[in-house]
Amino acid sequence: MTYDEYGTLEVDCPNCSSKEVQRKIGRIRIAKSEESRLDDLADPSALEGLEDDPKALGKMMRKMSSEMGEDMGPEFDEVIDRLESGQSPEEIEEAVPDLGEGMGDMGGMGGMAGMGGGGFDDF
Repeated sequence: MTYDEYGTLEVDCPNCSSKEVQRKIGRIRIAKSEESRLDDLADPSALEGLEDDPKALGKMMRKMSSEMGEDMGPEFDEVIDRLESGQSPEEIEEAVPDLGEGMGDMGGMGGMAGMGGGGFDDF
């Protein structure tokens, strides 16, 4: 049933045949520009406390990757999976020392190991 038809057509509940039926609006999507999505990610309040919470850091990194729409590769996915399981950036770097080789000046986990001690102050 469309929004225009709501209230004009008689509807019966498919389960119990009751005439007392109300429309339930499901999830909605809001179109945002790329700039707006990136602005939301750059909100400093969204970064608070991440240095002490690997799971939240992993969730934020997964969201950033999704919003950017780029495939960051299997190493990035592994880092996120490990963060979401509760491993600290330092523990990940120790467990997988060659992670991120060939990433230029970013080193190891792209500078992630330094995030454990307040690395977000630069944002």
